[in-house]
Amino acid sequence: MRGKMTRAASHDKGGPCFDAPMDLPPMPFPILRPRRLRATAAMRRLVRETSLAPRDFIWPLFFSATLSAPKPVGTMPGVLQWPVSSAAKVARDAASHGLGAVLLFGLPKTKDARGTSALDPDGPVPRAVQEMKSAVPDLIVMTDVCVDEYTDHGHCGILREGARGEPSVDNDATLEVLAEMALVHARAGADVIAPSDMMDGRVGRLRKALDESSFIDRCILSYAVKYASSFYGPFREAADCAPKFGDRATYQMDPGNAREALREARLDEEEGADMLMVKPALPYLDIIRSVREQTTLPVLAYNVSGEYSMLKAAAAAGMIDYPRAMMEVLTSIRRAGADAILTYHAIEAAEALG
Repeated sequence: MRGKMTRAASHDKGGPCFDAPMDLPPMPFPILRPRRLRATAAMRRLVRETSLAPRDFIWPLFFSATLSAPKPVGTMPGVLQWPVSSAAKVARDAASHGLGAVLLFGLPKTKDARGTSALDPDGPVPRAVQEMKSAVPDLIVMTDVCVDEYTDHGHCGILREGARGEPSVDNDATLEVLAEMALVHARAGADVIAPSDMMDGRVGRLRKALDESSFIDRCILSYAVKYASSFYGPFREAADCAPKFGDRATYQMDPGNAREALREARLDEEEGADMLMVKPALPYLDIIRSVREQTTLPVLAYNVSGEYSMLKAAAAAGMIDYPRAMMEVLTSIRRAGADAILTYHAIEAAEALG
């Protein structure tokens, strides 16, 4: 307790003994001056509690089976849909900036109700993985495992008729498709499989499929805590995966729930996840902190499309200093407890860090 220490009421050798209270004067201003540690940029760097490095960033990328040249995403300034032919160049760019990893999403040629093209070994993600690993073997390539980009209805699984006659995602049938999709990506050379569907039991099912096919060395990064968020809007243009009806609230988490996040993270860890993710990041910094305190696994956070595009829009309107705001946002996510950040700012942030 500040201002208090203890001294023994009696002792044999005359030395201090700390078990009886003794008042000490407090040491307020002007003796204590926290500004001393903020006086110069060098001092601020020396005592900074939370730091960023390019290796902390994972770059999400969109590869299309139909493009022959990069195509800008209208709602995400600076973000592109890439042709597979650019995969090697993009890999070299990521490596030259010192990024920790990349995460791949795919836009296929065709879509159907079951997301069949997600299982095509010649699809945009498997081909991009092969090109990237060939160009930069040491680059960590992660792949998103979910069928929303491949289904014509835009939902993250196989549909069935629900109890009231409405379309509903069939959890267990979807697990089988996800398992095969994970194997397609693993065979292509993906280092990390990242299921984002939020089906119950999918981490265990994917771990079983990978292990039985001798991919015991492939990591699983689980989107363990993924909320049904309004901040995904721009992504749905980038990945062409907006649901054609309803929403995803029956499988993604309710934004009002925190204890449920800990349950989801714990279940995925028990099923064999190697890393856990919280998504989105900024509205859920408290959740990142709570998950970090619960687990010893690496915890990642996804700085999602809406968070990215808000900064871009505010900067375009002259409302904020974009580079400073970008670094402040990323620092806040790290400070909350994220070991790494999936972010569309990855290249800009790496350049800002030098």
